[in-house]
Amino acid sequence: MELYQYKGRNKRGDIMQGTVEAANTEGVVSWMMASGISPISVRLKADPLKNQPDWLRGLQGHRKLNKTDLLMLTRQFSTLLKAGIPILQAVTGLKNGSHQPEMTKLLGSLHASLDKGSELSAAMAKHPQFFDDYYVNMIRVGESAGKLDEVFARLFVQLDFDRRMRQKVKAVLRYPSFVFTAIVAATMIVMVYVIPAFSGVYGAMHTDLPLATQILMNTSGFMSRHWTAILVLMVLTALGIRYYVSTPEGEYRWDRAKLRLPIVGRILSKATIARFCRSFGMAMNSGVPIVTALALVSRVVDNAFYQERIMAMRDAVSHGDSLLRAFLASGIFSPIELQMISVGEDTGDIETMVQQLATLYQEEVEYEASQLSETLEPVLLVFMAALVLVLLLGIFLPMWNMTQMIK
Repeated sequence: MELYQYKGRNKRGDIMQGTVEAANTEGVVSWMMASGISPISVRLKADPLKNQPDWLRGLQGHRKLNKTDLLMLTRQFSTLLKAGIPILQAVTGLKNGSHQPEMTKLLGSLHASLDKGSELSAAMAKHPQFFDDYYVNMIRVGESAGKLDEVFARLFVQLDFDRRMRQKVKAVLRYPSFVFTAIVAATMIVMVYVIPAFSGVYGAMHTDLPLATQILMNTSGFMSRHWTAILVLMVLTALGIRYYVSTPEGEYRWDRAKLRLPIVGRILSKATIARFCRSFGMAMNSGVPIVTALALVSRVVDNAFYQERIMAMRDAVSHGDSLLRAFLASGIFSPIELQMISVGEDTGDIETMVQQLATLYQEEVEYEASQLSETLEPVLLVFMAALVLVLLLGIFLPMWNMTQMIK
């Protein structure tokens, strides 16, 4: 939906002008004719915020919609539909009560589509950047089964679960990233500012220096002379890595490498499996066929490596393999997970088993994330101690030798 400026004359010949939201100019003209206004001009209204950066748009209240907005919108839909309010009236109420321009625009588009007779899932499918395939298909299932309020309630639980898993993963990565950044920054400061001060003193001594001191002085001198080139090289390297990770092959290799990281990789793996189990169980509980459910869930795990394995599972099931054999061939599930899937397949209650697996791994992720600082602290302390020892030996060992010679 876009905002258009119109100008026309009413039946009395008076000039009528203003703004109206519509999908295209034809929609504006149709609205004007239906309102008894003869069109003179219709043009798209320029958006003064279009070329502004996201942070400035955010300060002005015009920020992009995110996962939190989707979570809140899902809860509002669930509450209104459970209260018996028709979907069109619910969208109208949410649109009128929204204070966020982007959300108002989105709800206006949904309202226009519903007013033309489209289903809610079809209206949401026009906004793939906000409503992904998984979300749209769940809404479509709810519409066909007449249980749209229940589907919205389940989607809210699922989105809230995903949000908490993402927060746990970010918390896991935040601590080591902060410590590593601090170590690199401190090392750069010492090499560029501290060691050159000692280099001048030691250079005036005209004596043989220890190997560690020579290495530190040469490294510091190189960094002091070529710090601009080093900074440019670091920036270019970071941009190159970012570009490579954005490619399908780079994303696959990076997502796979993350799962192999010591300590952190295990938490990332469990969080991804928990999201997969929760999404897969919800899809099956909503009546989505297994093959379709696997295809949908593969797009919401946020890991290219797991996505490839889940799609391989989908292909195996579509060719007649049992779900247990498909899970076993994927190589990403532990024996306890396979055992629970086997029990669920034998009893015909797979969705309950995968939901239990999701709950189990959620608890494990939360516990291991809370214990991460205690696990990583000794490793980081040993690393920092070794770094400080090398720096101190390189700087103060010549002074120690001089003291011994004087004695």
